[in-house]
Amino acid sequence: MQQVTVLGATGSIGVNTLDVLSRHPKCYSIYALTAHTQWQKLAEQCCRFQPRYAVLATDEVAELLRQALLQSGCETEVLCGAKALQQVASDTAVHTVMAAIVGAAGLLPTLAAVTAGKRVLLANKEALVMAGGLFMEAVATHGATLLPIDSEHNAIFQCLPAGYSSVEAAGIRKILLTASGGPFRTWDIQALKTVTPEQACAHPNWSMGRKISVDSASLMNKGLELIEACWLFDLQPQQIQVVVHPQSVIHSMVEYVDGSVLAQMGNPDMRTPIAHALAWPKRIESGVSPLDLMAVARFDFEAPDLERFPCLRLAQEAAASGGTAAAILNAANEVAVEAFLSEHLGFDDIARVVATVLQQQSVLEPVSLSVVQEADQEARERALALTHSSRHPINKSIH
Repeated sequence: MQQVTVLGATGSIGVNTLDVLSRHPKCYSIYALTAHTQWQKLAEQCCRFQPRYAVLATDEVAELLRQALLQSGCETEVLCGAKALQQVASDTAVHTVMAAIVGAAGLLPTLAAVTAGKRVLLANKEALVMAGGLFMEAVATHGATLLPIDSEHNAIFQCLPAGYSSVEAAGIRKILLTASGGPFRTWDIQALKTVTPEQACAHPNWSMGRKISVDSASLMNKGLELIEACWLFDLQPQQIQVVVHPQSVIHSMVEYVDGSVLAQMGNPDMRTPIAHALAWPKRIESGVSPLDLMAVARFDFEAPDLERFPCLRLAQEAAASGGTAAAILNAANEVAVEAFLSEHLGFDDIARVVATVLQQQSVLEPVSLSVVQEADQEARERALALTHSSRHPINKSIH
């Protein structure tokens, strides 16, 4: 019986994780569930799964959860704050940690799980985007098992040979990282100026949270995934080719030097990579319907349009720059996306904010976590100034 902590239990990955776990009650039990402020949804999950701990961000929402659980008779102990997150991620009783907190907030609890030598199912790509070198060094130093949850990285992992020591030793020429293209794949540049948050969050294939849906629509998510793939699989940015595949059935491919191309396919459902990582190296039932190739009928592929979707190009450039460039990119994007979702910024302005912050801020060598955190904070402040102050006009020239 493996004890599992789910960081970010009320998000889409967390909900799907709990669905898979519920199908295997003899194999897994829930040690802790965490959320930011959604105490009502977390209360429902606690009543169903009876974890030992539940963690929320603030005392106020934690007290609301305590009262709700007291009335329902649930004995889950409620904690709050960043230290509590790290506690439930690193406790000796925990075997597996699903790291599904969205954004930079997930870095420290995920790193706590790694330094405690846990089996870490990584759905928080920002941990590697921000601090990839330090993160992977901690994985090696502390003997953690790191398994990717993003459908693309999980697909790559499944297509790799077992026990390879390097990309060269495995005979890999390049990685083909697939992208759906998002809801605006066929829109022209002028139409993108009128995009609403509701339109950006209406992904054609995947059911995701609002922030990642916007990132998918702008192709920033694919850029972040490219950076993550570099760290996960020890690749250079030029070894990764982004391919738009609108059907979202082929989740990524690995091309070998002998001409072979291995692809992992399946219905677009996050329960597949979640189940794969939970049980690895075994396989368990996930609840996902079998893939009907006759219904799919065709596979289409096209190159991404970097003029219409400059966020991907900015991420590629940050990956090539190295240092704290990716942390700056991620922080500026988080602020810009939040402003867009709050209708304080246009969709096409997201890339302009990110580009301007990257132009303004110096890239440093990330020799410590504090350097990364300081770069993140500085980038957020610059992005906030661009989105909220007329004294700092957004740079309209990013090409």
